[in-house]
Amino acid sequence: MVKTESSASHIAFICAMPMELRPLVKKLALRKTKINGLTLHSGQLGGRDVVAIVTGMGTVLAHDRVEHLFDAVEVDEVVVVGITGAVDDVTPIGTLVLPEVVVNSATGAEYHPTPKGSGTPHGKMWTTDELTTDLELLGDLRSQGVVSLDMETAAIAESCEAHGIPWSVFRVISDRATDGSINEEVFHLSNQDGTPNKQAVARYFLKHPTHVARMAELAKGAKLATETAADAAIGACFG
Repeated sequence: MVKTESSASHIAFICAMPMELRPLVKKLALRKTKINGLTLHSGQLGGRDVVAIVTGMGTVLAHDRVEHLFDAVEVDEVVVVGITGAVDDVTPIGTLVLPEVVVNSATGAEYHPTPKGSGTPHGKMWTTDELTTDLELLGDLRSQGVVSLDMETAAIAESCEAHGIPWSVFRVISDRATDGSINEEVFHLSNQDGTPNKQAVARYFLKHPTHVARMAELAKGAKLATETAADAAIGACFG
């Protein structure tokens, strides 16, 4: 595939879901465009060209979309931005996670982000395509130094390292896998592309009319996390 913007290299912000992209678009005044069939948003940050994309949820979509991005534009740095789930009951919602290591749960492969900004990296991020709520498994992960769960970062890291592109990750705690707030039913309220599954949402509230406050709290946590992640990533890149 011929790259149409080969004259400039970009910082690429990678998000799994539209709600993670939204704060970046607003804060950086990014413009929606399409290059070689790939929908992305573009603009500048501190005099550098930037692009931002949504991959969809899970390792397969993340890998495929990032590879498409690398084919479409010149990228010299990747920044993963979004939400992540805590593996304990004590980490506050809105906590920024800067992992030392990202682990692909399916293969055991470990990836090491390039430190960026002033934060101190800590712990492991566990990338899995499976919803993880089993308390015994979560306890085992904690004993291995895992601090949070996500579904894309290891796949993105694998592509970056294969292409020799440095990458960093700024994810923020939006929920806790241990407190029962997320289960299979709640998980499937989103489509795989990260957009809300409106039919599933309607069925959920018909079945659970008393859960409105609970879901509002989850939405509040997600909004805080996406805003905080965007601010952290922008600040680290600008600095």
